[in-house]
Amino acid sequence: MLYETDSRKVKNGQIFVALKGHTVDGHDYIENAIKNGAIKVIAEKEVNCSVPVEIVPSTEEYLKHALKDAYADKVNKLKIIGITGTNGKTTTAYLTYQLLNLLGEKCGYLGTLGFKYNDIAEETDNTTPNILVLYSLLLRLVDEGCQTVVMEISSHALSFERMYGLHFDAVAFTNLTEDHLDYHKTMENYLNAKLKIIDYLVPNGKLIVNGDDEASQKFIDKFHKGVRIGFDPSYDYYIKNTNITPSKTNIEFIYNDKEYQVTTNLTSKFNVYNYITALAIVNSLGYDIEAIINETYKLHAPKGRCETHKVNGGYAVIDYAHTPDAVEKVIAAYNELKTNRVITIVGCGGDRDPIKRPIMGRIATELSDYAILTSDNPRTEDPAKIMEDILKGVTTDNYEVELDRRTAIKKGIEMLEPEDILLILGKGHEDYQIIGHTKIHLDDAEEVENWKKEHEKN
Repeated sequence: MLYETDSRKVKNGQIFVALKGHTVDGHDYIENAIKNGAIKVIAEKEVNCSVPVEIVPSTEEYLKHALKDAYADKVNKLKIIGITGTNGKTTTAYLTYQLLNLLGEKCGYLGTLGFKYNDIAEETDNTTPNILVLYSLLLRLVDEGCQTVVMEISSHALSFERMYGLHFDAVAFTNLTEDHLDYHKTMENYLNAKLKIIDYLVPNGKLIVNGDDEASQKFIDKFHKGVRIGFDPSYDYYIKNTNITPSKTNIEFIYNDKEYQVTTNLTSKFNVYNYITALAIVNSLGYDIEAIINETYKLHAPKGRCETHKVNGGYAVIDYAHTPDAVEKVIAAYNELKTNRVITIVGCGGDRDPIKRPIMGRIATELSDYAILTSDNPRTEDPAKIMEDILKGVTTDNYEVELDRRTAIKKGIEMLEPEDILLILGKGHEDYQIIGHTKIHLDDAEEVENWKKEHEKN
């Protein structure tokens, strides 16, 4: 990679692009970049230094165009699949990634779970990384002989054009519900940001949408065509019937007037959508449905997505649900499966959309038999203040407040009765808690397993 924006990572012969961030200005680190081997600097103002300097109106714009000019042709040799939506992106992308590899197509994954290909697994800072990181990771996939990459595409990434220069061969839309309004301000702005993904879709590309979500029509209108999945007989992939249990799901669906049956080890209705969307993506790339079904038994949900642990006579389910819609769908799904109680542990993040806090409190307490309200990445906000906001939506008395998440998980496990389901929501795969500006190690699944080791004999 010819370009670098982090002075600490500069190598001999690279060009340092001084970006102005929200908290850090790259112009302050030019000398450090030169010391590490930068042979040229791109800046927005005059700089006295020992290497050539090119002054541009916007270093951010410069970088976008420079990366496209230098690397887009090579990167676009990959078949690029982009998946967007509020909920379901990660599971749908991860299932698609697994299926393609199982079918013999060398495929990479980039999203909330990090960067994966072959046996490589690396963390990334964002669902969709910044454009420099994104290009460097995609170049690695090309160099490793990958044919395809499945990417989660966030609304922030679309707003900031992090995929500038990329051409998508297939795009999927999962759903649109309230989230990120601290940034987008309105649902209309949020939807318009998501719709920008169509700008990256090649004219003969494939668009797969969840037809049961009303926003799906906007995507089809913009692209002028599209494939629908859902529970309506008029859809291309018509989900005719499902039988969902705590350990597996049987799905009957119809495509091109032919009926298919498949069993997955995923559970809940929303995972039916995720699986059928993944199947439709892979089918659109030319793979037979029978071949996809034959590999389905090998699939597993990503860490922290309806991840189930048998504990204390009941079940603890770890899930990343952290929006009102996702929390509602998860609790509703397990209410359908329960034979005893559903107990929910949930909180809201700090320095994020405060509008959803009372909504989350209301949903958790109204839909659960009991709720433990706790912290979820308070960041620089006072956890007690966040809890005040959550409690504004609560009108029942079937809850308690325990701000310490680790303690809340222990309390939830210890109140389990036989066949109770404990939903531990909000963190999923994350193995940390952000308090202030510091990451503290905390893994919900690890807490459950630690309790089992301490209290249950093999």
